[in-house]
Amino acid sequence: MVTSSIRWDCSPYCGEDAAEIERALGVSRTVAAILVRRGHGTTAAAERFLRADDRHDPFAFAGMRDACALILEHVVRGSRIVVHGDYDVDGVSSTAIIVRSLRRLGADPGWRLPSRFDGGYGLSTATVEELARSGTGLLIAVDCGITSAPEIGAAHALGLDAVVVDHHRPAERLPSCPIVHPTVSGYPFADLCAAGVALKLAQALEATAGQDPARAEEDLDLVALATVADLVPLRGENRRLVREGLRVLARTAKPGLRALMAVAGVDPARIDAHALGFRLAPRLNAAGRLGRADSALELLLGDDRAWADEVAAELDLLNRERRAAEQRILLAAEAARGEAPEGPALVLAGEGWHPGVIGIVASRMVERHGRPCILIALDGDSGRGSGRSIPAYDLHAGLSACAHHLGRFGGHPAAAGLELETASLDAFRAAFLEHARAVLSPEDLVPVERVDAVVPAATVGLPLAEELELLAPFGQGNPRPTLLVPAAHVGDVRALGADGEHAALTLSSGGTRARVVAFRTTPGSIRGRADRRQDVAARLELNEWNGAVEPRLVLRALNETEAGECAVLGAETPLWDAIERELSTRLSAAPDEGAGARTVTDRRGDGFAGTVGDLLSSGEDVLVVCVDVPRRRRAVEGLVGALGRTLRGGGGRSTQLALVSWAALERDPGLARAYPHLVALDPPENARGERLLDATPGPPGAETTARAHLCWGRSEVDFVRRSARARLELRPALTELYRALRSGGGELSGEALARALCGDGPYSREPELCARLLRVLGELELADYTCRAGSEPVCGLSAHVPRVELERSPTYRASLARLEEAHAYLRDGALRARLDPSPAGAGAAAGTVATDRRPAAAEVAA
Repeated sequence: MVTSSIRWDCSPYCGEDAAEIERALGVSRTVAAILVRRGHGTTAAAERFLRADDRHDPFAFAGMRDACALILEHVVRGSRIVVHGDYDVDGVSSTAIIVRSLRRLGADPGWRLPSRFDGGYGLSTATVEELARSGTGLLIAVDCGITSAPEIGAAHALGLDAVVVDHHRPAERLPSCPIVHPTVSGYPFADLCAAGVALKLAQALEATAGQDPARAEEDLDLVALATVADLVPLRGENRRLVREGLRVLARTAKPGLRALMAVAGVDPARIDAHALGFRLAPRLNAAGRLGRADSALELLLGDDRAWADEVAAELDLLNRERRAAEQRILLAAEAARGEAPEGPALVLAGEGWHPGVIGIVASRMVERHGRPCILIALDGDSGRGSGRSIPAYDLHAGLSACAHHLGRFGGHPAAAGLELETASLDAFRAAFLEHARAVLSPEDLVPVERVDAVVPAATVGLPLAEELELLAPFGQGNPRPTLLVPAAHVGDVRALGADGEHAALTLSSGGTRARVVAFRTTPGSIRGRADRRQDVAARLELNEWNGAVEPRLVLRALNETEAGECAVLGAETPLWDAIERELSTRLSAAPDEGAGARTVTDRRGDGFAGTVGDLLSSGEDVLVVCVDVPRRRRAVEGLVGALGRTLRGGGGRSTQLALVSWAALERDPGLARAYPHLVALDPPENARGERLLDATPGPPGAETTARAHLCWGRSEVDFVRRSARARLELRPALTELYRALRSGGGELSGEALARALCGDGPYSREPELCARLLRVLGELELADYTCRAGSEPVCGLSAHVPRVELERSPTYRASLARLEEAHAYLRDGALRARLDPSPAGAGAAAGTVATDRRPAAAEVAA
């Protein structure tokens, strides 16, 4: 579902760090920026992340040797060993890993999974007593047990030994048995899921038993599946486990996994983390959500393909039932929301709602409505609830504040579960809403979309889509990057899907048109935005269709592009002072270029809005240089004027955007001193301007890291030619001024003279041009201009005005010479050799998600 009216969260990043990573690792500017934003800000850190080969010794767990010794002792004795797991994918997978490990070592272990509906998560005293009665000698608690000190104590009292293999948050009192736990055992990487911990135990058992620890890595496929499904962060060692696990899964011999991939429509050769989380995991989880998880575990342990096909088909059917139940509950929840008063949170309840599905629906409601949501499945006098939250609200804290209305509850800030009496529902709802109202502000309820990079539309193509896969696997803690294309148009909106529940559209920016898909979004919600520019957030991915692989943009959010004001530098001087300054300066005088050493980067073809947006998103200020500020200002402010503020989501310092003309910058290169980035929207019209690109000084202390960015295309070159003709081909303006003087009785002063000089068009003539006109009239003795202190400026025609050739004026000739210089420079010479854009636009990516590319399109209209 695509969200509108959203806040962007785009954290600043160090452009120099990104530039160094780009240079050292050969990645694109976009990927380098994403790496820096995600905390990999040095070349070494970025390279380590991309390699994804972190690994640690299994014996780095402090309790590993004791656990292995106890387990192998029972294996040798032939004791009855039972592995107790959990009903979700991580619990089932970790149980399978330990069972398979013990079988390789010659044991014949049993296993036990709890029911979500009878007793719930974790060990229970009743289960321990039952295991003791059945003659169990060793209990291995997997994906549970770290908070079960009383139950482990009961096991010891009944003569059972125990080992705990877990990753959940420990209680204050730890079980009195060998523990293999990332934080309790001091392991160097704390974010393993239970399956990851189980794999480490399996490797250590193989090594302790004198076997090859690599034998355990045949279960990396199960580790990858559980790691993605359990939403642990995909960083550090987890990246290696998932990346290598996907390779193992692509060639797995496990009949259950191959059958599961078949019913889920997953090609093993192309499997990725998304398929694990959204195709395989839901089918395994369906067993525990709608019944018992035993069939899921049996599927992972079985070795008969025909039987595995049957079980996989049953799980697929259960998943279909889960989806149907999810849809029914979602519709009922939306109906209940419609009847409830508007508030900062949602607490909705219904009879007949499946308690194994309400957590998924709560997530959907949070996604749709941007506020915490608790759904409660009522069953007579009691109810079981599941909640999900937004980043600004600690759900566990909210439940703690209402604990006196609950039977029991547990969870963490983002997700929690609860039980209550039906009679307490209204009181609980009121207390929870009161707490949410006290904690949340209206801004907290505006959805937030994290932006990883601001990009020009021209870069969104197959090369970037393929390069982004370097950051995979994607999931919790490392989501697929969200790219923001600013100031784009959306159109050609049409329905997708059998029921029209999705939408396809076209994004256009400058000369690029890109195809986009919006899932769970109706076309009508987008069509109304076609007449206004939009800042578009989307994820770029590879999509295989009919045997071809192509890039695809998946829409995340749309925000109407906001206009904002830009400061204008070098134009603060009053008209008459500016004219006097120009009259005292020779037209051909070379500017004082000052001291500077900007690095020049070529970003032509990328697009102006995307380039400036990227620079503003870094947190550094940007100065845009153009040939004609009055004609460019409105368009620049409309495209990117507010980006420095909106990218911060309303918080933190807004980056500053300013405009300056080439003429003003030639007069005073120091105007650029406060700006780390100088963006040339228009090309310079002569070699003096070109030298300014790398000669203007940068901010104090950052002189060597300041940059100038070339950002024009063919249309901007044409605009500069037209602008040069208007400013330097003086005859039309001279004729207009002369006629105004004659119409005024031969003399004009003050405001009347200012109007005659500046013209009556939509854009006033610049003071430089006004002074040039007065100088030509004076040199030809056609008029006399005076401006004395304390009196109005006056210009009067000479008493006798002979017919003269304009070419007799040195200023007129110099102006024509400068015009010819500009035409030649823009056509030939240094500009062509160094700066002229290529036919397709420099930086244009092959394989762009585009229906066409139109290099002549002007992004910044004059």
